[in-house]
Amino acid sequence: MAKVKDSIAWPNAPDRTSQANQHLADRYFENHKDRIYRPPVNKYVVVGDRVEEVKTVVVHEFLMSDVEDPDLHAAEPLLAWEKSEQGQWVMNNACDTPTWHRSADPMTYGYRYRITAKLMGPALTEWLLRQ
Repeated sequence: MAKVKDSIAWPNAPDRTSQANQHLADRYFENHKDRIYRPPVNKYVVVGDRVEEVKTVVVHEFLMSDVEDPDLHAAEPLLAWEKSEQGQWVMNNACDTPTWHRSADPMTYGYRYRITAKLMGPALTEWLLRQ
């Protein structure tokens, strides 16, 4: 009697494991796109007769420990940054109102807060030179 293999495969069937994994990953990211952090993307906007680069940059970042209501505890550092010299400059020179984002920080079991702003033209150049 012939020995039966643990896994039965067709002898001439192509290996589609990577394609299946890519399909599953695409479906996952399609359904969870609002909860996934993506790095900033450059965009171009036509202003009058010229093209301007608009870039989303992280202007401030801080960590919050594991607390019951992290947004409530993060309000004070967010407001302190907004009132600082750097925060006032960003608020005055950003294309849109800067936004804050909360994400889990697995290294500290806490939260990471990022403030991002869209800058363009001379304001973008000045910000990049300040960094």
